Amino acid sequence: MARPRLAVYKFSSCDGCQLSLLDCEDELLALAGAVEIAYFLEASRQALPGPYDVVLVEGSVTTEEEVERLKEVRRQAKLLVAIGACATAGGIQALRNWADADAFRRAVYPTPGYIRTLDRVRPLGDVVLVDAELRGCPISKRQLLDFLAAVLIGRTPRMPAHSVCTECKRRGAVCVMVASGVPCLGPVTQAGCGAICPAYARGCYGCFGPMERPNTGALGDRFVALGQSRDEVARAFRGINAYALPFAAAGDRFARSDIEEG
Repeated sequence: MARPRLAVYKFSSCDGCQLSLLDCEDELLALAGAVEIAYFLEASRQALPGPYDVVLVEGSVTTEEEVERLKEVRRQAKLLVAIGACATAGGIQALRNWADADAFRRAVYPTPGYIRTLDRVRPLGDVVLVDAELRGCPISKRQLLDFLAAVLIGRTPRMPAHSVCTECKRRGAVCVMVASGVPCLGPVTQAGCGAICPAYARGCYGCFGPMERPNTGALGDRFVALGQSRDEVARAFRGINAYALPFAAAGDRFARSDIEEG
């Protein structure tokens, strides 16, 4: 019986989510025995043509060439999975969606006329149908392995919808916002990281994107009550997952000049 064919593709990103797969170490050997890794340039020179049973795609879409390449990847994929903040919400590079892309090109490149980019960084779901998303910057190795195991045995993957606050309670971490007044995105961020930052007395940065039905407005108001300016609150939401709809809307709301302080 033929093994399922797995492919891993990269678009505009830092490679961190692909490295999370390579970081599976001992588990990777078992995975390699259960699937045929047909295309994964980060790990192998082998590049077999599609179609593929499962395609993991890292990175956001920033050029017209990437738009066309992603559409071709979609045609070759039975199951297309967006992995990481760049693929699911544009990533840190989506911050330029609130700025002038041409101004960035002129500032960075000596001959900006040679550079062709989209005016707006786009997550994969803006271009093609995405069958599943794994959040994070980078993704969780545990979630990735659980997802692939579920696909291989035919069960529904377990994807969390609750917030990082739940993970804080489970590991016995003190709430940094209640105890120390530290602004923390944990109440509106999807679980998956194991509450790493709050466990070390730092506020959550929202690496795993918005949880299901997040109350971003109330949390932003709380940040203001803790002494942050509207601009600081907007920057908190405009971070790693800035282009995820709930975070983008919250950033826009607090960046508006007609919102009164307090």
